[in-house]
Amino acid sequence: MESKQKTVIEKMTLKEKAAFLSGKNEWETRDFPHFGIPSLFCADGPHGVRRQDGEGDHLGLNPSVPATCFPTAATVANSWDESLGEELGEALGKEAAALQVDILLGPGLNVKRSPLCGRNFEYFSEDPYQAGKMAAAYIRGIQSQGVYACPKHFAVNNQELHRMSVNSVLDERTLREIYLTGFEIAVKEGRAKSIMTSYNKINGVYANENSYLLKKILRDEWGFNGIVVTDWGGSNDHAKGVKAGSNLEMPFPGLDSARQLVQAVEEKKVSMEEIDFCVGGLLKAVTELSGKEGRKKGFEAAQHHELAKKAAKESAVLLKNEAHILPLQKNTLVAIIGDFAENPRYQGAGSSLVNPTFLENIKTVVKDYELEVLGFAKGYRRTGKKDEKLKAEALALAEKADIVLYFFGLDEISEVEGKDRDHMRLRRNQTALLEELCKVNSNIVGILSGGSAIELEWEGCCKAILHGFLAGQAGAGAILDILTGRTNPSGKLSETYPIRCEDTPAYFYFPGKEYSAEYREGLYIGYRYYDTAKIPVCYPFGYGLSYTTFSYSDLQVNTTGITFTITNTGKYDGAEIAQLYVGLPDSKIFRPFKELKGFTKVYLRANESKKAEIPFDDKTFRYWNVKTQKWETEEGIYRIMVGANIEDIRLAGEYKVQGTTEEYPYKKEEFPSYYAGKIRHVEDAEFEKLLGFSLPDSRWKKTLGINDTISQMYYAKSIWARLVWKCLDHKEKSSTKRGNPNLNILFVYNIPFRALAKMTEGIVSMGMAEGLLQIVNGHFFKGIKKIIREFIKNHRKNREYEAYLKAAAKAQTGGIKLEEDAKK
Repeated sequence: MESKQKTVIEKMTLKEKAAFLSGKNEWETRDFPHFGIPSLFCADGPHGVRRQDGEGDHLGLNPSVPATCFPTAATVANSWDESLGEELGEALGKEAAALQVDILLGPGLNVKRSPLCGRNFEYFSEDPYQAGKMAAAYIRGIQSQGVYACPKHFAVNNQELHRMSVNSVLDERTLREIYLTGFEIAVKEGRAKSIMTSYNKINGVYANENSYLLKKILRDEWGFNGIVVTDWGGSNDHAKGVKAGSNLEMPFPGLDSARQLVQAVEEKKVSMEEIDFCVGGLLKAVTELSGKEGRKKGFEAAQHHELAKKAAKESAVLLKNEAHILPLQKNTLVAIIGDFAENPRYQGAGSSLVNPTFLENIKTVVKDYELEVLGFAKGYRRTGKKDEKLKAEALALAEKADIVLYFFGLDEISEVEGKDRDHMRLRRNQTALLEELCKVNSNIVGILSGGSAIELEWEGCCKAILHGFLAGQAGAGAILDILTGRTNPSGKLSETYPIRCEDTPAYFYFPGKEYSAEYREGLYIGYRYYDTAKIPVCYPFGYGLSYTTFSYSDLQVNTTGITFTITNTGKYDGAEIAQLYVGLPDSKIFRPFKELKGFTKVYLRANESKKAEIPFDDKTFRYWNVKTQKWETEEGIYRIMVGANIEDIRLAGEYKVQGTTEEYPYKKEEFPSYYAGKIRHVEDAEFEKLLGFSLPDSRWKKTLGINDTISQMYYAKSIWARLVWKCLDHKEKSSTKRGNPNLNILFVYNIPFRALAKMTEGIVSMGMAEGLLQIVNGHFFKGIKKIIREFIKNHRKNREYEAYLKAAAKAQTGGIKLEEDAKK
């Protein structure tokens, strides 16, 4: 800690320190001008800066200032291009700096445990290694511009249902290898200077107050020396959070949290050393980020729009191309059909919602391409409502065209923050129209939009399928560049596309019901499951077509990694993404058949060959030994595989590794499901053996507690509480039916009662929340009395605290002696 920070800490009173560790409004930290401590400004920013200058909210409800809307993480992950990720991060950092944002809340890198998670569009991959590498690249770029990146949500945040109260129950090895590895890479290689904790519990302890997670792993093992920030409203017990090393509670919870922290120190539940550690870390961040005067007041919007287009082009995935129908020939007579061609689905909804500087759509941009456009037909209503007139117009247009370009995909309500998906299907009116279109014209090119995996039972209707994902504000031009051959597609899937939702590994466990989300599938998520259990899929992890072809040859394996040669054997210049997979046959511990351990993207002209290299690193052969509680290596002859995707292995070799393991953690007969990789119906006894502890009771209690959610008022003893629940439920269902998600309702529906004291800017205290809970539990008059009493108390104590802070400031600037317990 620098001497200046030590001096400030020595001068600050306990009450000032306690106040400093919580925000002062929706986006800013608390400033102390008399100490030279300015506010820091936070803003959402996984794929674009969402700076709100007016009334702030964290759900994207109120408008933000214009910024470039880049493709989402789920899209850019398909590029498998770390240099592109760093370039995007640099642009995000520039825009954040120009918009006076100090901490950019992103990227999001939670692992895609299930395709049904409503927020998957904001995350990179089903593989932690790939997610970590891409996140680290973003972080390096963002922080190169003097802005802190804040990777999120740490950790095991894989569902939206009851996300602020659910308990993620999983074994230590799965935690380490799957759900923490990406964050480890982001911290160690990206050198992230801040990190956001998740809402959920992990094995019974909230992430933000989990000392094992925040102290032992994050700080001690990984060497993180930045600040830990809560998710908005994600603090459960602020004192426990500070004790665990969480620096900043956001947004503005009022001064009730600060009073609780002061009380915890007085009761010796939290030490002054623990307070000072958190204050010191936050002061360090303020010192590093306070040079706002030198920042640019603008950014090159046109240049960033072109970068957004470049990212969209590199990230689109060509899934199918029968008879080489693509690229389209010049002057092809095409019909453009689909609402998404006019009103693109280019980003997700919720806290990441960006106000774009400019927005392209296919209908207007297509004039810049050498195609003969017969016309445009909307075809369907994106909300799913049938419309025979629109359908008839589309069919009439399709009959006259040489090729139909059909634009469709997931609509806004299908994947949204705060709500998980119920299924993996597209709207039926979209697929029904496609089935009719292929009857009148067999040359259908389907162009998909969406940020999550879907079922493709209709794929036979299309001769070609190009998936643009959520391509950002410049996506239309990027898609047309690929369709017309100006750009050769090179993207490959960062998540598996299964045949049916029922085939997914966590199908019977997702989402977690009531109190617990049980991760019974263990290590076997995504391709790790499909590949090991030999489950057929529609499109495998790492899959993507090109207009050209590539051959692999001359694999060499040595102590530092592998080298091999890639040759472009086709007629088009293009890029190939080669993937390194490692497996150990006859392993003494259970493990997936093969796992991603490296990748490289190689650009080649037609007929050109290049030598490619993928190095080994500290994660290539390691596993977490739950018996010795450390990373170890199992001795053996490992299979080294290089492939175009998980199922298309082009080269294979062997490499003998010396082991470190003396004590193996498992007995095969005790874990039959995990050794076989068949984990869809793991019994309680086997899962408990894996956990090393008994399963917690996941059933909701009849009497609601402070960490129960508003949605649980369905079970309330109070008729008034049940009526409130009924109204909320009706509004949520109505907005879903309309196709226009009410994010406020979704958020309120899933927040726990304690969050009322964290998200109301000090109007509601924890005592008042407890009074409301008494009403919900059938003690109306008792609860009303408590609410009134606590309201008066909270109002008075807030005024006293604010007066104290003013007096403290005056004492520092005017030399007035200040007593710690002064009331005014």
